[in-house]
Amino acid sequence: MTAKLISLPRNPLPSGGVAGMFSGYDGRQLRFAHWPATRGPRQGTVCLLTGRTEFIEKYFETVADLRRRGFAVAMFDWRGQGGSYRPINDPHKGHIRDFSEYDRDLACFMRDVVLPDCPPPYTALGHSMGGHIALRSLTTQGSWFDRAVLAAPMVQLHPKVLGAPEWLVRIYARTFRLFGLGGTYIQGGGPEHGLGVPFDGNPLTSDRERFQRNQIIEQNAPEYLVSAPTVAWLDAALRSMERINSAAFIESVTVPTLIFTAGQDEIVLPRAVEDYAIRLKSGTGIRLTQSRHEILQENDEIRARFWAAFDAYLGVPSASDAMIA
Repeated sequence: MTAKLISLPRNPLPSGGVAGMFSGYDGRQLRFAHWPATRGPRQGTVCLLTGRTEFIEKYFETVADLRRRGFAVAMFDWRGQGGSYRPINDPHKGHIRDFSEYDRDLACFMRDVVLPDCPPPYTALGHSMGGHIALRSLTTQGSWFDRAVLAAPMVQLHPKVLGAPEWLVRIYARTFRLFGLGGTYIQGGGPEHGLGVPFDGNPLTSDRERFQRNQIIEQNAPEYLVSAPTVAWLDAALRSMERINSAAFIESVTVPTLIFTAGQDEIVLPRAVEDYAIRLKSGTGIRLTQSRHEILQENDEIRARFWAAFDAYLGVPSASDAMIA
């Protein structure tokens, strides 16, 4: 575990930030970073919540985009990934017992890092698993967030990821946990990570430059990488998705929420994301038809559409002055 942020020529560290460690719900150390806005008028703080396997350095470009729009930015590495505590002996395994652990760590982050040092109002910007956890936080009594923007939130996994009917995967995951095998890799998974994966045919982004940049970041931070999830993570994720898709949960979300669907997503099911935005009383949905799963890592045209909608939704003034990298 380290609070150090890695700066590279193709991914320079945004200036003026603060990085460190804070205590999660059980006292375990989690890595955080936050930056002030670089342009006025000040818009408050965006809490950037990353996806599974991701870490702070991957979002330096997004941090710069937000700061130019007048936002301070705060983020942290979820337990089990990046520079944060790993809850299992094999640090390559993506492991969690229950998604409530993420909720409790987020509460510690907000209480100990964001509220004391970052200006309100607070907006959640969550990608994939981070969008899922952001949704969970919106139903918390006295939620910190006035608004939420979710990019390809993990509301239902794509059949290509599951590899079998969802009902069968649920039985598999719960049965294996029942027999004490929650800490094993999911079927077909292992310690391999994304290093060396070719650009052609990748499910994450159509932008070759950003894909290669992210590979370089990972090559320079191998200790931050996570490979396949454990059975326990899969079971916890499926249970949590079942919860957030319930009518009672959706009824309880009242925070204004903008949801982006990646039309070419093969990680999260696009149709499920679109349907979720429709079901939310406070939700607005936008489909980026040509985008793969990682919208914020996509090509300039797709990112320009994302930022135009983001600016309009949050009322960012002089949006045309915010340059899209």
